[in-house]
Amino acid sequence: MPNLLLLLICLGLGAGLRWRRVLPAEAPAVLNQLLINVFMPALTFLHLAEARLDRRFLLPVLAPWLLFGGGWVFFTLVGRRLGLTRATIGALILTGGISSTSFVGFPIFELLYGQQGLELGIMMSQAGSFLIGGTLAVAVASWYGASAPSWRGMAGNVLRFPPFLAFGLALAANAVGYRHPALVREVLEKLSAPFAVVALLAVGLQLNLGALRAERRALGLGLGFKLLLAPLLIYGLYHGLARQQGRVVDLCVLGAAIGPMNTAAVVAARYRLNPPLAAQMVGLGIPLSLPVLALLGWWLGR
Repeated sequence: MPNLLLLLICLGLGAGLRWRRVLPAEAPAVLNQLLINVFMPALTFLHLAEARLDRRFLLPVLAPWLLFGGGWVFFTLVGRRLGLTRATIGALILTGGISSTSFVGFPIFELLYGQQGLELGIMMSQAGSFLIGGTLAVAVASWYGASAPSWRGMAGNVLRFPPFLAFGLALAANAVGYRHPALVREVLEKLSAPFAVVALLAVGLQLNLGALRAERRALGLGLGFKLLLAPLLIYGLYHGLARQQGRVVDLCVLGAAIGPMNTAAVVAARYRLNPPLAAQMVGLGIPLSLPVLALLGWWLGR
């Protein structure tokens, strides 16, 4: 599982660089700007411009949207009841409602379900988690990050968000049957290649174990939803209400239990939604999700 090993190494390197104070304090903000303005748009156009949907992708694509909606409702209601700040609620919605279905999910889906699982996971990521990160997540971050939120301001932030602009361009290209020429594909692949490493380093640089005590209530709430309630939500909706079953549904349940997507922490930091909490959600949530996924995979396999 080289992706998982790389993930842990990058988080550890980021935390180590922070501890040794090798980089200036503004380094995470600089890396986040690179991610949002360069790497994320390249990755968005690279994959979504050529994405193709058919009926077998419906459930995997729908699951991340259901998860984000469920997280939005849950954290809004519980967060207000607990008296959490708007910034904290916004950070929990973003990190608790979006799974790292690509960097963490792809190797797990391929290991458990082979090539078909990988194909379903790619579509779940492209048309689900990653698309949410560039649209709804930005809208939520804009709303909770503003001192006087407005629909006009939220819409403006989404429309000006570079990955969303790349998404709109990708949709237009997709509609006319565009295919990347070899040179364009190679350039986009090289531009987007550093995304995962840089994003995880940025998250690692924001990890602060000293903040665990101060954020333990919010962190417990966020991880409790992400690792336990989220897979139960998708299982209940698909198995209980929709009466769906099989390997595709099992894959959707596993996808809901994967730790938070690093892009969510990047967006949270951009809009100043409790960046330390967002970083802890990713830095702790991803490693803690691995044993949960192992248990879920065994249980679903039975």
